[in-house]
Amino acid sequence: MRHGKKHNHLGRTKSHRKAMLANMASSLIKHKRISTTLAKAKALRMYVEPLITKSKNDTTHSRRTVFSYLQDKDSVTELFRDVAAKVANRPGGYTRIIKLNNRLGDNAEMAFIELVDYNEVYGKEVATEEKKTTRRGRSKATTTKKADATDAPAKAEAATEAVVEAPAAEETKEDKGE
Repeated sequence: MRHGKKHNHLGRTKSHRKAMLANMASSLIKHKRISTTLAKAKALRMYVEPLITKSKNDTTHSRRTVFSYLQDKDSVTELFRDVAAKVANRPGGYTRIIKLNNRLGDNAEMAFIELVDYNEVYGKEVATEEKKTTRRGRSKATTTKKADATDAPAKAEAATEAVVEAPAAEETKEDKGE
């Protein structure tokens, strides 16, 4: 029975799985987004999120603990310097998994895994869409009221101009005919 056993073995030995997840976590911290299979992305999420939580507390002990998992000085420095500052107020959920099309060779499910706070494009699109929808609702109501008030004088001016221009055009035709 496998009661209470959460980790996915990923078809690898323990040492291979540990080294692979450490390398993937280092790549994720350095590049902020990596593409991998869906199963590896889910396993990596469970591996890297506790490390990011640990990086919020910048002490020698937490740095050594994170280094024991990652085995890469540059990644640890990047994690504690840049990533921890961005996620300081976030209570969890530091990564996002986005499913992609299946891989051509073996039809494996592929996915992006990325750090949430580093994808400004995705955050801006969501924010602008929400603002646009609220603005549209308000702007329709306000423009309809304004349009009724402003269109009446504009229509009257256009009608006056048409009336003024029409006799002038007729006079030119009469002048040519005489």
